[in-house]
Amino acid sequence: VFYSYSAELKCKMKFGIYLPPKAETAKCPVLYWLSGLTCTEQNFITKAGFHQAAAEHGLIVVAPDTSPRGCNIEGEDESWDFGTGAGFYVDATEDPWKTNYRMYSYIKDELPKLINANFPTDPERMSIFGHSMGGHGALILALKNPGKYKSVSAFAPICNPIQCQWGKKALGGYLGSDVSKWEAYDATQLVKSYPDSHLDILIDQGKDDQFLSAGQLLPDNFIAACTERKIPVVFRLQQASCFCHLSYFFIATFINDHIKHHAKYLNA
Repeated sequence: VFYSYSAELKCKMKFGIYLPPKAETAKCPVLYWLSGLTCTEQNFITKAGFHQAAAEHGLIVVAPDTSPRGCNIEGEDESWDFGTGAGFYVDATEDPWKTNYRMYSYIKDELPKLINANFPTDPERMSIFGHSMGGHGALILALKNPGKYKSVSAFAPICNPIQCQWGKKALGGYLGSDVSKWEAYDATQLVKSYPDSHLDILIDQGKDDQFLSAGQLLPDNFIAACTERKIPVVFRLQQASCFCHLSYFFIATFINDHIKHHAKYLNA
């Protein structure tokens, strides 16, 4: 785990990084993981069990934190689904969040520059994936930046935030009351104007996920939009009852499939 000062977020940020054995002798592609609400850079690194697959495929894996921390913004620690640990991968436009809460630009530009400057990466080969809020982040980053990422995947992503309570709270707080501004960070909206079909999307979703039934994730809306635009998406509804929303057993069970999905494009 490394610390670095972020000019974008105006605070110190941690990120975890895994270097495969191949990185000792060659430049490697980078796979960025975005975590969900309440998580830090530690959750994925300690619980997902991705290391063997990443080693086999020669992938560097980077896991940033999920928000700025310790910015002394009034209300930043008041709720688990807004503020600290809940940056939602947007660039805030509202006071008092707009100075620090710029996770979209941090993930898109500043973090890759830092990683590419300090580690043996191939800057032309990068992909992105994530879980829940981080699945939302991965999808919007891929859809807003055609060609930047070779592939994208997600576990139980928030697919249509303008239509769910988590999204309305976060997007309203960070971006204000104009819903048209929210659409710029909604995967279901973004896919409708995605310029081509060259994006292979993999999504795993637990059937008994409590937030799926509560209408927070809305993958059906996203799949319908992808189908209409002829954008390939593999959506797998996984049956086991232990695959609830907050369980890393779910992620650990299918992580090798996701690493393989990205390796197909990163090592092409």
